[in-house]
Amino acid sequence: MIGFALVFHHEHECEAKAAQDEYECNDDDYFHIEQTTRHREEGNSGDIVMRITPVPKFSSRFRFRWIPFVAMLAVVTIGVSLGNWQLRRADEKRTIESRLSARQAQAPLVLTGELQNIEGIEYRRVTVRGEFDRAWPLYLDNRPNAGNAGFYLLMPFKIAGSDHHVLIARGWLPVDVHNRNKLLPINTPEGQVEIEGVAIRNPGHIMQLGQATALQPGAILQNLTVDEVAAASKFSMQAFVIEQSTDTHDTLLRNWLRPSVGIERHLGYAFQWYALALTAFLFFVVTGFRRGTK
Repeated sequence: MIGFALVFHHEHECEAKAAQDEYECNDDDYFHIEQTTRHREEGNSGDIVMRITPVPKFSSRFRFRWIPFVAMLAVVTIGVSLGNWQLRRADEKRTIESRLSARQAQAPLVLTGELQNIEGIEYRRVTVRGEFDRAWPLYLDNRPNAGNAGFYLLMPFKIAGSDHHVLIARGWLPVDVHNRNKLLPINTPEGQVEIEGVAIRNPGHIMQLGQATALQPGAILQNLTVDEVAAASKFSMQAFVIEQSTDTHDTLLRNWLRPSVGIERHLGYAFQWYALALTAFLFFVVTGFRRGTK
C-alpha cells in the first residue's frame, strides 16, 4: 500500500508539472481544462487526470470583399441622395410657407385687365370682377378630398372691362359612384360676380395614367396648365389660377390644401433614407469582421 501511494503521488506530480509546463509555454492561447476519472481494474480506486484542450483563438482582422463593398456603396449613395432630396423638398416648402404667410397677410390685390407676372402675385389674395364662361367647364380627375374620390372644377372667367380671362379653380365635387363619367350638375352664377381667392401657379400635377384626354369644353383631365387652356380656348389668359374662396352657393367644397403642407413628412422620409444608408454600411463592416474570424 505504501508503494502504491508513492507511485500514485509521483505520477500525479509528473502529470501536473507537465501540464504546468505546457500552459506556461502557451500563455497566449486559451485552454479548456476537463477533469476525468480513470478507474483501475484493481480495487476500483481512481486517479485524477488533468487533460488540457486548446480552444481556437479569434482574430479581429477585417476581410474586404469587392461585391459586398460595391453593393453597400450603391445603397449608401442612393440612401444619402434621396435623403438629401427630401431635405431640399422640406426646405422648399418652408420657403413657400414663409412667402405664403407674408403675402396672404397683405390686403387683397384687385385684378384689372392688366396682365400680371406670376412671380409677383403667387400666393397673394386677389379679387376679380367678371363673368364665368359657362361653355368651358374643365374637370381635374383623381383629386381626393377627406378620403373621397372627386374632381376639381375649373372654369375660365372673363375679367370685367378687358378681353382677358383668368382660370378659376371653383372647388371640389364628388365622383358619381355608379358612373364616374357622369358629372353632377353645378350651379354657375349668371352675369358679373366678384370672386376672391388665392393666386397659384397651377392647380397641381399628378402622375399621368394612360393617354391624356384632349383639352376641350367639359373634358375630364388629369393635368392641365394655363397655357394649354389658352391654346385650346383661344382666350388671352392671366398666367395663374385663382383658388376660389367666395361662396357662390354651388355646393362645391373649397377646403384647399396649403402648398406648403407635408414638411414633417419629408423630414420623416429623409430620416428613413439616411437610416437605410447607415444600416447598409454597418452591415458591411460587421459581416466583414465576422468573415475575418479564425
